[in-house]
Amino acid sequence: MNKSTYAGMMGGCVSIGLLFLLACNMATVKPPETDIVEQPEKFEVRVSDNLKKTLAFIMDNKGRLNDTVLLANDSLVYSLYEKENFQSLWCAQENWSPLGDSLYAFIERSREYGLFPSDYHLRALTGIRTMIASDSIAHKNAALWSRADLMLTDAFFLAARHLKLGRLDKDSITMRNDSLLGPDFYTQVFHLMRHTSNVTAAFHDLEPKHARYDSLKAGLKFFLDSIQTFRRYTYVNYPNKDSATLYNALQRRFFEEDILPSATQPMDTAAWRQAFLRYQQAKGLKPTGKVNENTVNSLNNTDWEKFKRVAMNLDRYKMLPDTLPLTYIWVNIPAYNMQVMNMDTLIMESRVIVGLPKTRTPLLTSNVSNFIIYPQWTVPYSIIFKEMLPKIQKNVEYLNKENLMVVDKNDSIIDPYTIDWSKLSKRYFPYLLKQRQGDDNSLGVLKFNFANKYSVYLHDTNARWLFARSNRALSHGCVRVKEFLKLADFLVRADTVKYHPDTLRNWIARQEKHIVSGFHRVPIFIRYFSCEGKNGKLKIYDDIYAEDKILRERYFADKSIL
Repeated sequence: MNKSTYAGMMGGCVSIGLLFLLACNMATVKPPETDIVEQPEKFEVRVSDNLKKTLAFIMDNKGRLNDTVLLANDSLVYSLYEKENFQSLWCAQENWSPLGDSLYAFIERSREYGLFPSDYHLRALTGIRTMIASDSIAHKNAALWSRADLMLTDAFFLAARHLKLGRLDKDSITMRNDSLLGPDFYTQVFHLMRHTSNVTAAFHDLEPKHARYDSLKAGLKFFLDSIQTFRRYTYVNYPNKDSATLYNALQRRFFEEDILPSATQPMDTAAWRQAFLRYQQAKGLKPTGKVNENTVNSLNNTDWEKFKRVAMNLDRYKMLPDTLPLTYIWVNIPAYNMQVMNMDTLIMESRVIVGLPKTRTPLLTSNVSNFIIYPQWTVPYSIIFKEMLPKIQKNVEYLNKENLMVVDKNDSIIDPYTIDWSKLSKRYFPYLLKQRQGDDNSLGVLKFNFANKYSVYLHDTNARWLFARSNRALSHGCVRVKEFLKLADFLVRADTVKYHPDTLRNWIARQEKHIVSGFHRVPIFIRYFSCEGKNGKLKIYDDIYAEDKILRERYFADKSIL
């Protein structure tokens, strides 16, 4: 996102007064670094004068004050000061106001919100505050006070945006309504904060109102309290086509782990093998003596990288609507878990099996409309062409082994031995493959339907032993539910006359096919949250689809620790 677009999204606008200043070319003169005020009664006037000059310079330089300070919201900042007659917003009478102190304190602890203090001018603000507190001359420097005031205002607006909308671009499943944030939204937040004299409350009102978000924040707080300080380690990008870059990063990383005595000394194959073995054995990994995904993931699993993952997951909640429905189904892919919520109460949860990384379960929002007892599986063409057709062409008996039948466009069953399979391909395949219903059907005995463009659904499975595995990314994209019968019971809970407790079970026992509908549709959210708060602590799941890795590189790779 370019800077002009970002400023527009923040709702800023260049005022007529600013355009006049730019037209007069007054902003080409860099504002003074020092403006010592010996007479206290003139202090606020001089700060105001410095604010005007500095803002004009900043606007003429695309938000940049100097080599280290860039205002992210220069237009919005200028507009606010213009409305406030260029008066200081965070200090008065050569002292920080209570709100100024509160905002600075918030920036210092902003990691508790999944934010990065460096985004909000912490280093520069700390330097100014230290100078003012320790140097009597700096204390009288109106130019210094004005620069700090501008940075605090910019920090306020940027933190407000990050807390409300996050830092991730909208995607196909984003449900937040940015159109509700008019051009004056952030200035209204500022005035509300000033009216209530409470920075924390103003920011809290902007955060998502979701219990899972609150739990993740609580887990983050516990995590931050449990570590002494963040240390920056070399991040290893893997896989990497540039082997020299890969091994240079690995050598620096092993040096940081005290596995190697040097970060730059040339190494032969034997030395590399020993380095890998030492690290793998120390971390309880399979000792291969070679670079692999598990070893690199372990090297990258530092406290700083964990914090980044929590930050991006908190932002994922900001892509949801402000409130979720009273009743809904929540599937979290990395957790291999499904939950059913009703009136803020967890009704049930179940282990699930999700798609393999190469056949991912899609992220989506829909409504469960019906379910089928003893469903028949129509094999998607993608599976036919990638997996089944080559096996059938080798041996037609594969169809019987997998309980598959061949049907034509009229749904008539065709004898597979009458077909010349060698002539069939992705370009020409006038049949469907269907799996006969029953306990050995891949869908199991029950399938839940919800509209979506991916042709996926929730269902039982004929391989229920797979639920005992820790890694359950095993399917072609659909979600297999261990407690499928409990979910079915919940969906028909309101119709006890038609569906008394044993009805569904009796149908299954008699192997009767039924399509069950007529219940209130239940919203379903299939999402990707790789971090959760559990009992006040942080729980981090494997990034099975490398979604976190992608977001890290796009948004958080160059974030500063300080």
